[in-house]
This record gives sequence, structure tokens and C-alpha cells, in this order.
Amino acid sequence: MKTDPDNKTNSKGSNRASRTMADHINELNRRRDEVALGGGAGRIKKQHERGKLSARERVGLLLDQGSFQEQYAFAKHRCNHFGMDKKDLAADGVVTGCGAIDGRLVHIASQDFTVAGGAAGEIHCDKIVKMMESSLKTGSPFVFVNDSGGARIQEGIGSLSGYGRIFFNNVNLSGVVPQISMICGPCAGGAAYSPALTDFIIQTRHAQMFITGPSVIRQVTGEEVTAEDLGGPQAQMGYSGVVHFIADDDAHAVRICKKLLSFLPSNNMADPPIKPYKRTISLNEKLNDILPENPRGGFDMHDIITGLVDYADFLEVQSTFAPNMIVGFARIVGRPVGIVANNPMHNAGVLDIDSSDKASRFVRFCNAFNIPLVTLVDVPGFMPGVEQEYGGIIRHGAKMLFAYSSATVPKITIICRKAYGGAYLAMCGKDLGTDRVAAWPTAEIAVMGAEGAASIVFRKEIEAADDKEAKRKELIEEYRNTFSTPYMAASRSMIDDIIEPAETRRYLAMALESLTTKRELRPEKKHGLIPL
Repeated sequence: MKTDPDNKTNSKGSNRASRTMADHINELNRRRDEVALGGGAGRIKKQHERGKLSARERVGLLLDQGSFQEQYAFAKHRCNHFGMDKKDLAADGVVTGCGAIDGRLVHIASQDFTVAGGAAGEIHCDKIVKMMESSLKTGSPFVFVNDSGGARIQEGIGSLSGYGRIFFNNVNLSGVVPQISMICGPCAGGAAYSPALTDFIIQTRHAQMFITGPSVIRQVTGEEVTAEDLGGPQAQMGYSGVVHFIADDDAHAVRICKKLLSFLPSNNMADPPIKPYKRTISLNEKLNDILPENPRGGFDMHDIITGLVDYADFLEVQSTFAPNMIVGFARIVGRPVGIVANNPMHNAGVLDIDSSDKASRFVRFCNAFNIPLVTLVDVPGFMPGVEQEYGGIIRHGAKMLFAYSSATVPKITIICRKAYGGAYLAMCGKDLGTDRVAAWPTAEIAVMGAEGAASIVFRKEIEAADDKEAKRKELIEEYRNTFSTPYMAASRSMIDDIIEPAETRRYLAMALESLTTKRELRPEKKHGLIPL
């Protein structure tokens, strides 16, 4: 007697064809529960003991309640080597799907360390790539939560190929939709390059990220270093500048991610989200007293920033990397802006290699996603020295000139105090296509400081004087009164207006309003060639 191929028995011996819908639903729910447990309750408990959340808990915190639609939950690897054919890895070690953050669509991939250490194999990577492709199709941000031991060694080249597809799609998404990486566990080897290709990296204090670990470094170079000192968040922000935000734990990382997304549009064709702001824009008299009387005295530029933005709310990016430069997001009368500012509290706010890289990358991000730029200037120049010259300060400084010149979003510059030489131009001077430039009465706009300039311009007069020091001071003051004020620049239309510090917020609000319809066309080309 022949058997109907569709009339199969299940593992318990019952006839599948005779099962009811309730039976099928029960089986579905059982399978879903198995997948939801990941590597099992024991491994989830270990995650919690390490101060970490599970992959699904992170997704649940990040997305609006009830909005997550999981995709490819039942995907399985197809590796038969080294006993892998006997291993059933829940969701193949990564939770993928879409949902909403503050009502806006996002796509997400969250690696599950409880399943084979979150190791990435062919199907694991395919799931991530499918989310990236969906982000591109729908014009929605992509969030990638990293918690993985790296490539799945048993799958060999298949794992490497998967990483290659992720990198390729990171580049495809770049400048089209925002990409945010959350490093909530280990992220080592080639895996670290995907976060590096995204727009922002949030790393928790429990996580490490590096290309080669301490043991490999010890074997190759003989250097002794701990995993924390090598790849911890302080090292990867303060030294390397790879990381943009440091979070205390997973929940804090989620809050940072949500706040960051609140400033960003969903894609490069959309405007950043404006929030209602009904308060009257009043003068901020405190700004009139913020600069020290000594023109060389330091002050914290953060005090000016918080005095200009809505509710003193400023999300700083890379706060401990190149602290002589401040970059971050805020709102002015509800409109998101990117802020770039020198900080005289650190190296007098001078431009060096790291600060130039930090600012130029941020400017290019804001331009890609239609976020207006506000630049606050107090810069004495570029950092002198052999180390800076050998390190390529010329090409790094040129990145700022390139980034600002190529930016077509509204650009508004406020010169608070010093603006000397090429650094004046690099900080979005009028000649780089800036839409508005205003100066405080304390602004000094010149090729260099009055002391150095007078020593060159009036060298013969100083040498011929009987009292050289007195003559030098006299001529320094003459140069300062002629060039080291905003009025000479204003007379040449290099400054739109000279304003009282207290009215700066109102000036910015009015300028942003008038520039909402700005359109600027540039020569057609494949892309520009930024100095590297």
C-alpha cells in the first residue's frame, strides 16, 4: 500500500493531516517560545550577571511598545562542518525586524550573545543585510546592536563573505539613512569595521572593541595591555576617536540612541523633525558677561552653547576626543541644528589634526541629512609644531575647508572672539559660502594676533625707537584698533552684522527661519575628493 507523501506523522506519532488548526498554532507558539529563549534561561542569566541585557530585551527597550515586527526568526544556518549540523542556533544568533521609535519606522539587528556567543555566520549576516536593504527601500534609520565573539569560525569563508556584504551595505546606506551602532558587548576583528562605517557609535562601559586583542598584540609586538585599556570606551573615544557616545549600561545606550534619532530625519530626502516651541525669544543678558576681560583668558564655550539652544539641551558628540573642538546637536526654536565650536578651555581652542577630523566629519554628516550648521568661533589658529606638520595638519585642516565649502545646508557663523588666519576661514568664514556671519563686538578678525602682526609690520619702527618696548605696545594697539575688531571685516561685507551677545539666540532663530527655503546647486560630479 502506497503512502500519501503529504500524510506524514509527526515525532509523537500523530497524523499531521488530522491535526487541527489549534494543534498547528500550539506548535507555532512552542517554536516561537524556543526562539525567544535564545541560548536558554541559564545564558540569559549570565548576561544579566555581567550587567548586560539580552538581545530581545534591548530591542524591547529601544522600540515603541508593541511595534516590533520580527523577521526571519526561524532562519537556520546550513553549515555541516565541525559538528555544526547537530547544532540548532535560535534565530541564528541575531534578532532582526522593524519597529518604531517615537512613532518613526526603524530597522534593527540585535546580536544574541547567548547563542554561540553571537558569532556571525552566513545566514546571520544575511539577516542583517536584509534589514539594511529594507532600511534603504523604506528610507528608515538602521540600528545595529553589536554583542558578538566575531566571525563563526566553523563557517570559514562563508562568515567572511557575510561580513563583506554587511560592509558593502553600510556604504550603500551611508548618506541615505542614518546608521547607528550600539556596542553592548565584544566587537573584535573584522566585525569592528561595520560600526566604523556607520554614522555614530554608542559603546557601553561593559563592552570592548578592537581589531586585534591583547593576546595577539603580546605575541606580535610584546606589548602588554588589558582588554579594557585597549578597546574600552574611554580608549576608543578619548584616544582613537572611533566612538561617539559612552553609555553606563545597555539602558543608557538605548536612551542615547533615542535622543540622537530625535534630531535626525529618517533619510536624506526628509527634513529633520521640528518640535513645537511656543516661548518668546527673549534676550539672554548672561551672554554679555560670559567672556573674560582678558582677551587671552579661557572660558567654557559650553556656557555659550547652552545659552543659545532650547532648554539648554545640547547632545554633545565625542565629548572627550579633541576637546578643543565641540560638536553636537541641539534645537533653536524647535529646529534641529548641528553646532561646531572652538573651546578655549582646551589648547585655547586651536585647530589641530584631531579637532579638524572631528569637525569635518560632523559637518559632512549634517550636510548629508539636511541639518543646518551653527558655528561658534574663538580660534587663535592652527596648532604649530613638528609633530603636527609630520602628522599632516595641512591635509587634515584642509578637510574642514572641504567640508564647509561643499556643505549646502544653511550655514550660520557667530564670531565671539578670536578668528585668526586660515583657522578663521576653516571655521566657516564668509568666503566658504556661509549664509550669515555675525560678530560680537569683542571679535578680532585678522591674519594673526596683534602682537605677532605688529612685530612684523612695524619691525623697522620698533627697532629705530629709543624705547622699543613702549613703541612696540603703541604699535600693537594701533594694529589692534585697525584690524583686530569686527568693524574692518564688516566694512568689507565679510560680516553681515555686529550684534550684542544677548541677542545671539534671536539672531540665530531669525536666520534659520529665513533660510528654510535655501536652495544651492553645485557642479554635477560623481563626488568630490576630500583630503585624507
